Amino acid sequence: MKSLIQYCLVVLLLCPLLVQSCKKETESAGVSNLSLSAEVSSDGSGLVNFTASASNANRYYFNFGTSANEEGTRSTTGTISHRYTSSGTYTVKVTAYSADNKSAVVTKEISVSVNSSGEENTSPENYPGMSLIWRDEFNGSSLNTGDWTFETGTGNNGWGNNELQYYRQENVSVADGFLTITAKRESFGGREYTSSRIKTQDKKIFRYGRIDIRAKLPKGKGIWPALWMLGNNISTVSWPQSGEIDIMELVGGGPGFDNTVHGTIHYENNGTYATTGKSFSLASGDFSDKFHVFSLIWDATELKWLVDDVQFYAVNITAPAMSEFHNHFFLLFNVAVGGNWPGSPDATTILPQKMMVDYVRVFQKQ
Repeated sequence: MKSLIQYCLVVLLLCPLLVQSCKKETESAGVSNLSLSAEVSSDGSGLVNFTASASNANRYYFNFGTSANEEGTRSTTGTISHRYTSSGTYTVKVTAYSADNKSAVVTKEISVSVNSSGEENTSPENYPGMSLIWRDEFNGSSLNTGDWTFETGTGNNGWGNNELQYYRQENVSVADGFLTITAKRESFGGREYTSSRIKTQDKKIFRYGRIDIRAKLPKGKGIWPALWMLGNNISTVSWPQSGEIDIMELVGGGPGFDNTVHGTIHYENNGTYATTGKSFSLASGDFSDKFHVFSLIWDATELKWLVDDVQFYAVNITAPAMSEFHNHFFLLFNVAVGGNWPGSPDATTILPQKMMVDYVRVFQKQ
């Protein structure tokens, strides 16, 4: 009996130690050994390649030091690139998280030199025999709602394409001479992503001419930026009877996608939906690396698509079935997330993503 009592006392004394030992085994060690390196390009492009690594981290959020209210950009691999648009010294912050949301932070100061002389991929402000009839250089501090209208919400069936985002005004900014549309991973209105869509319907409408849009595009699986046009009569005749001209669409997703844009038209052909188009791919790099000029030349006989003044597609529009393309059209700029064409974002998609527009200019024959 005495031996049994002694055994029970030993067990009781050991229980707290056993429980404590079990707790230690299930506790996370947290994020440790966080480091950040930066490879600054020496060609004056402003491109910096960052690499962060840490023990027990499964995601990283990068703040590039460009704004006090900058939103962190997520990477699951710890590698990411950012292109700075002006020279300066920037404090870059990385926050690494473990699976149970423990975190660690590291900062690094970098100096970037951007060559501002001789900008690449620009377009002239005049063409022989043409007049500049409208432009938006985005030089103010907010969108000019005298020319533009915000489209908000989720549209009908995800804007007809099963898109995943909720369009909000808050995802548009105008600063430093650029319009920026930002697609975010953000829960709002029953959706997990937000972005913006703007249009000139009933405010700035055009029939024939040349349209130049200088823009730098977002990238990644499920990201779908577009610079496009719809017939201004869409409210009365619906789509596709209104006609649609896609000056530029990009369906992101890595090599073969982030370096390729599409020029397309949609219309009604004697009661049947019809479409035709063609793609253009960069020989190197992708459309998020730097600005490019996307152009449409439109007259009574044909539509022509150009990237950096290089034509890659043309369509004759003299057939009676293409009568839509002899009416007035308005402009739309947006960044969709998900949808029938691009599919949904995946683990490789880095958000937020931004489309930056330097200017839009419209010319017509004198």
